[in-house]
Amino acid sequence: MSAQVPQLFDPVKVRMALNRAQRQGVEPFLLERASDDLIERLVPVLRDFETVLDIGTPGNAFSQALIRSGRVAPHAAKHIGAEDIVTLPVQSACLITSGMAFQQINDLPGLLVQLNRALKPDGLLLACFPGGDTLRELRDVLLRAESEITGAAALRVFPMIDVRAAGQLLQRAGFALPVVDSEKVTVRYATIFSLFKDLRAMGATAASLNRQAPPLTRAILMRAAELYAHDYADVDGKIRATFEFIWISGWAPHESQQKPLKPGSAKTRLADALTDMARGNAKTSEN
Repeated sequence: MSAQVPQLFDPVKVRMALNRAQRQGVEPFLLERASDDLIERLVPVLRDFETVLDIGTPGNAFSQALIRSGRVAPHAAKHIGAEDIVTLPVQSACLITSGMAFQQINDLPGLLVQLNRALKPDGLLLACFPGGDTLRELRDVLLRAESEITGAAALRVFPMIDVRAAGQLLQRAGFALPVVDSEKVTVRYATIFSLFKDLRAMGATAASLNRQAPPLTRAILMRAAELYAHDYADVDGKIRATFEFIWISGWAPHESQQKPLKPGSAKTRLADALTDMARGNAKTSEN
């Protein structure tokens, strides 16, 4: 019997938040930056992408960027909402992308396995999502403010995956040549309420299944604003908000790919190599 997957996020809340952002006017600057990075990261990949799946990226941003760049023909790009994935056709895509969606997937290990199967042999997965340091300042001040006023605190900014965990998930899903890296971006705001406005416009409001948490009161929000301005403001009074982009890439296995050497297949012993290195250093110091 397979283990029950923990249900941390409510897909209905996720969809409602994105729909509300679309109606009221999306704030696109993080997605635009990620889309530019996507195209830049594909520059060294010297091949055409005949079939592309974009998984969950809000507003089709990644597939649209690929089409604008000329890397993908319009008819080749297909967008699928992350909440709509049931079963993907096996070996159906040369490239799978996803932007700013994996952080709200309940069964991310299972999804990665399914994406690996959906790639053609030697097909590429390239995705980004918010990492563990995202909104660390906001997480801190909300916890402290709520604890001061009520004596307890709910988790208002949900923990996100860090670089190490992302790499482990890629390996467990069977991807070849996995690569993970991160980039942190600092965005400055006039107040905490300007930050809240942007988060709503990104569709990034709370989507957890924790229905027991009481709503944030005005007193808690005002205290959080004071703490934020005191601890995370620059000399001009503007506050800092950290956004971490984690990028993951991996290839569907193929016989043409580089393979690590098997244990015991090295032709030079480590001890011999270290001895030769020591002799070389000694000669250099004598000269």
